[in-house]
Amino acid sequence: MDVLQSFLLGIIQGITEFLPISSSGHLVLGKFILGGNLEAGITYEVVVHFGSLCAILIYYRKLLGELLMSGVEFLKTPSKKKDDPQVKMIGFILVSMIPAMVIGFTLKDYIEDIFMDPLLVSIMLIVTGFILFLTRFAGTTTKDINLPKSFIIGLAQAFAMIPGVSRAGSTISVSLYLGVKREDAANFSFLMVIPVIAGAMMLQLKEMMEVGVSDAQMMSLIVGFLASFISGYFALKYLIMILKKKGFHYFSYYCWLIGGVGLTYFLWI
Repeated sequence: MDVLQSFLLGIIQGITEFLPISSSGHLVLGKFILGGNLEAGITYEVVVHFGSLCAILIYYRKLLGELLMSGVEFLKTPSKKKDDPQVKMIGFILVSMIPAMVIGFTLKDYIEDIFMDPLLVSIMLIVTGFILFLTRFAGTTTKDINLPKSFIIGLAQAFAMIPGVSRAGSTISVSLYLGVKREDAANFSFLMVIPVIAGAMMLQLKEMMEVGVSDAQMMSLIVGFLASFISGYFALKYLIMILKKKGFHYFSYYCWLIGGVGLTYFLWI
């Protein structure tokens, strides 16, 4: 993978990780179109996902600091901090991780087998479009997140392991279906993905170290990381603005367009 390909795929990863249009699906289609070296994909995907993770950590640095402090205080004096909203949020995030962890450890190999199928990606992008469009009919969004809702949102995150299904789109959409406040839905969606991305990176890190990184690859990886980090940070800010303005369902048209074009191409051309 050359520097230009790495730059373009890094931007694709950064933007699509946060916009509800499926980062995994776009990486598969992007690699297919650009003719990237799919055999070296593990190393590159770890690096660009790290760029996305850094974007979340920087954007939510204040809130994450508050969660960390509350968590430490809870460990010191559980009885005094058990009703702290930040402590409850940590519990909700942990509960939301359960479905993704179960699916990740049991079906990881199967998911990786189908990950590179551009036809499946195109079909699931169309499915994502319907998930997003239905948020147009979501009722009032004034409720808070609780344990049952966090688990249901976690199921949506696990479902999004299928390539072409947007993780952000699925989790935020389900949150809106459940009546969760729009900004809270976005914040929870991106906070809950932090341990998931970190865990996935740890699982792939050993394989990446075994493959190794050559001097020739290093520049491409650095460019991919920076492109993913910078584009991801601004995409995250943009999505939250769009969500506040109740324009979330408009992303469905894009998913239908890309999915329809891909479906037509891979079936008949």
